[in-house]
Amino acid sequence: MLTDSILKFSNLIFDSMNPEEGEGAGEVCIANISPKERKKRLNFAIRIFVFTSIILIILLILNVNPLWRLILFLPLASATSSFFQWRDKT
Repeated sequence: MLTDSILKFSNLIFDSMNPEEGEGAGEVCIANISPKERKKRLNFAIRIFVFTSIILIILLILNVNPLWRLILFLPLASATSSFFQWRDKT
């Protein structure tokens, strides 16, 4: 019978963080890249974003099949990754 089977769950309460400290308390972020490299990553992100935007506008003006816009995902993803690396100093 179905009523004979008993499901046992583990304790779902996590006490790993002290509620008084709050999230991220005591953490220190130390940049592991130089300011020069951070500037290079930001410049790369801006250039690729502008390039991708221009190509997208051209594709929209020429009324090209929307599936061709999927190709723009790769440069946009690399620009986004570079931007977040610049922002997080990693």
